[in-house]
Amino acid sequence: MFLWGTATAAYQIEGAAAEDGRGVSVWDTFSHEPGRTRDGHTGDVACDHYHRWPEDLGLMSGLGVNAYRFSIAWPRVQPLGTGEVNAKGLDFYERLVDALLERGIQPVPTLFHWDLPQALEDRGGWLNREISEIFAEYASTVAERLADRVPLWITLNEPFVHMAYGYAMGVHAPGQALLTGALPAAHHQLLGHGLAVRALRAAGARQVAITNNCTPVWPASQEEPDLRAAEAYDILHNRLFNDPVLLGKYPDLSAYTPALDFLHDGDLEIISTPIDALGVNYYNPTRIAAPAADGLPFADAGITGHPTTAFGWPVVPDGLRELLTGLKTRYGSALPPIHITENGCSQEDTVTEHGTIEDEGRIAYLEAHIAAMRRAMAEGVDVRGYFVWSLLDNFEWAEGYHQRFGLVHVDFETQRRTPKASYSWLKAFLEGQNTDT
Repeated sequence: MFLWGTATAAYQIEGAAAEDGRGVSVWDTFSHEPGRTRDGHTGDVACDHYHRWPEDLGLMSGLGVNAYRFSIAWPRVQPLGTGEVNAKGLDFYERLVDALLERGIQPVPTLFHWDLPQALEDRGGWLNREISEIFAEYASTVAERLADRVPLWITLNEPFVHMAYGYAMGVHAPGQALLTGALPAAHHQLLGHGLAVRALRAAGARQVAITNNCTPVWPASQEEPDLRAAEAYDILHNRLFNDPVLLGKYPDLSAYTPALDFLHDGDLEIISTPIDALGVNYYNPTRIAAPAADGLPFADAGITGHPTTAFGWPVVPDGLRELLTGLKTRYGSALPPIHITENGCSQEDTVTEHGTIEDEGRIAYLEAHIAAMRRAMAEGVDVRGYFVWSLLDNFEWAEGYHQRFGLVHVDFETQRRTPKASYSWLKAFLEGQNTDT
């Protein structure tokens, strides 16, 4: 069965930040520090999904999706990241899973979508190898309750983005700016993934995946310096997170570090524990040039000649086909089935005098990217699912509430939900599909 779904993340929609025993996450801390997020926005309330989830599941049912990718908030389940389990938190996710199944919607939970318990960050966060083992214990705790009802689990969401934005550049929580000193955070996330795969399987999980944010990398020219820079960026963004999982080895990281001091004997065997699917998030290609000064071995050259989203990201639908076929070429038989676990765009949505949101740009975006995915499938790529980001307008991390990705408009003052034109388009589209395509 092909999965057609939508996706969300806990901190971006749940709210109820201090209710029912939930602990503090790095995003609670980060968003409350002055200057960290646009206009000082926080996820304290977000979309209030913690209280309004029945309404949101009704929207999913009305849309006609057969799958829903959401994330489980680690600090809601274990307020300190380890030790005592918060029963009310785990009960919330059990209710959510059961209600999804009652509606014929497959739950696809992600165990970590960037909201590390602050108590674990205080111990070094993902720079601390110990967190990898603690993550596996948390995975086991959740799976022991839910594995009998969840067919597909995702361990991590976009470990590249969490490493790069959270530990290397400091623009996301936990706000550290370590540049290449952030590489241990990549390794420890991957080690945590491998340990979690084993823990999930031991608890009865049937299928396990990881979701990586991948991008086609375009050199700014065919000159040797630009080609080398593009290769260096491809290694950092894509291969650093795919090669160890799929091939059991790291690519050449000599451009970033003289030695892999964080790598211990046996780590790669754990990281490459076989997975059942690869989650791929796609938003745009990246164009890379040789750096103009000392520092990182690449420079972002930007992409012109394409329309852009409200975020300023270039809209290149065929980049998705290029990415998928490129993964097939690079990894061959080592590549498991793929799920497009996020794809979508922010738009400057406005509510008309009639109360509607005519987001024709988002409709065109989705239509073109679905077509690109199907072209890749026609070229032999085994794609099993497509999840739109996102069901709801939500808290867009450092951008606060300024970037709207949702199929459903949210008035953040009243929490009123209004399906957009893209919601109606996708509903009609899904009515015309069968579950095999």
